[in-house]
Amino acid sequence: MSDTAITTGRAPSVYMPSAEALATVLAPAERPARPGALSASLTFGWRALLKIKHVPEQLFDVTAFPIIMVLMFTYLFGGALADSPRAYLQFFLPGIMVTSVVMITMYTGIGLNSDIEKGVFDRIRTLPVWRPSALVGMIFGDVLRYVLAAVVILTVGMVLGFRPDGGLLGVLAGIGLLVVFSFAFSWVWTFFGLVLRSEKSVMGTSMMVLFPLTFLSNVFVDPSTMPGWLQAFVKVNPITQLVTSVRAAMAGSMDGPSTMWMLLWSALFVVVFGTLTMYRYNRR
Repeated sequence: MSDTAITTGRAPSVYMPSAEALATVLAPAERPARPGALSASLTFGWRALLKIKHVPEQLFDVTAFPIIMVLMFTYLFGGALADSPRAYLQFFLPGIMVTSVVMITMYTGIGLNSDIEKGVFDRIRTLPVWRPSALVGMIFGDVLRYVLAAVVILTVGMVLGFRPDGGLLGVLAGIGLLVVFSFAFSWVWTFFGLVLRSEKSVMGTSMMVLFPLTFLSNVFVDPSTMPGWLQAFVKVNPITQLVTSVRAAMAGSMDGPSTMWMLLWSALFVVVFGTLTMYRYNRR
């Protein structure tokens, strides 16, 4: 009791709020509007970029690896397959750009598998957001890695003597085609990231798929020098169609059939593996 209550012999008064005041305080606050599909996807894309900020070593595969690939193959095969490394570089650089960026796409599945093992996706799936936004956002974040790898390779190539006849517009068109295909191809690895049990399994399976696709193509040599049975595979290889499209764009022209097939392959990857990914994701 307070000193005033002891002196007067009366109990201290207690404030009793009115019914209207109680109703105002206890009334549920208005909930914010549910984020749209694009907004949620961009937010998760920003999350992917923040992971790079806190672990910058993740950028080694889009900086050091492409530089090593360009230097090694240019000076290893340039003298044997062309008159000089510089002459070979004109043919080779768009192809090695495709190879490096396409190989980077497997890290989408590896990152997804890591988040699943850590329980991150169990928490994300409880949020009131568009269900595929976490997966789409992860791939959005990886698009920056694809662009960065392409720019690094192009810069190294320019230093070594590569000169695209298509100029700036041709280069931008080539990188645009590469990013579109890589975005679509990433859905293959998201499915692998969901169905396989560990990061090592995802990486091992990805390598088994990527090495035949990238090396049995027109990246390093003209397919006309290959045996007939191998040419049959190379011609239908989606990487071959992509490399041909990127080469033509950087040369200042457009290969209509190859570009059409590349876009069809991209659509097929999204439809088939995007659907399988969401089916597996919703039932995991």
